[in-house]
Amino acid sequence: MAKVTFRQEEQVGIITIDSPPVNALERQVLDELDSIVSDIPEDVDVVIIHGAGGRAFVAGADIKEFPNLNKENGIELVKEGQDIFQKVADLEQPVIAAIDGFALGGGLELALACDIRIASSNSQVGFPEVSLGILPGYGGTQRLPRLIGPGKAKQLIFSAEHLSAEEAKSVGILEEVTDGSALEKAKELAAKITNKAPLGVRAAKKAIDEGLEVTVKEGQHIEALAFGDLCGTEDKNEGVAAFFEKRTPQFKRK
Repeated sequence: MAKVTFRQEEQVGIITIDSPPVNALERQVLDELDSIVSDIPEDVDVVIIHGAGGRAFVAGADIKEFPNLNKENGIELVKEGQDIFQKVADLEQPVIAAIDGFALGGGLELALACDIRIASSNSQVGFPEVSLGILPGYGGTQRLPRLIGPGKAKQLIFSAEHLSAEEAKSVGILEEVTDGSALEKAKELAAKITNKAPLGVRAAKKAIDEGLEVTVKEGQHIEALAFGDLCGTEDKNEGVAAFFEKRTPQFKRK
C-alpha cells in the first residue's frame, strides 16, 4: 500500500505522506516521494506537501536503519535523500509545506526544501541529530543557515532543541502560523497563487532561487532575462489587456 500519494484539486497538487505513527522517512516513503515529485502534471501550478494524521508532518529519518550505517553507506544514504529533496526544491511550481505536528530532522529538511512553510500553532520543529551522534544530512546544514543566518542555525543544530511554531516563525523558519489546519491555510495561499500568471510565478521563483547563489549584480541580470522572456508570452499580453479592460485575466501558460 502506498505511503505517499498525490491528488490534484484544480491547479493545486497535494502530496500526502501517510506512514503511521509519525510519517518517518523510511525507504518506501523516499522512493514514492521521488517518483511523485518526478512526475508532477504540467497543469499543476502549486504543490502542497503535508503529513497525514495530524501528529507529525514528517518526524525524520527511520532510525531503525542507523545501526547498520558505516562511512560508505552513510554517505550513500544522505546523498539519496539530498537528491530527492533537491528535486522538491527544483520544481518549477511553488511548493508549500503544510506542517501539522512535528517536523523534526529529515522532516524539517523536507520543509526547508519547500518554498514556503505554514504550520499549525501546536507544531514543533527541530534538528535532534547531534543527540544521536550524527548531523542533519538531507540538506539541513546548508539550507537552514541560508534561511535564518549561520548563528541561529548553529544554535538550533548544536543544541538539538525543538522550537514551537511561534518561535520558528520569529526566527524565520516559518512564514505563517495558524490556529486551524495548516493544510487548509496552505490551500488558501495556493488559491491566491493560482489566480496569478503561472509563467510569471515560475519565472519569479527561478529568478529568486538562482539569484541567491550569485551576486546582486548577477542576480539582476537573471531577473532582466526572465522579464524579457515573459514579455514575449501571450500571458503577458493577456494580463495587460485584462488590466486595461478591468476584467479577470485568463492565463494559458503560453
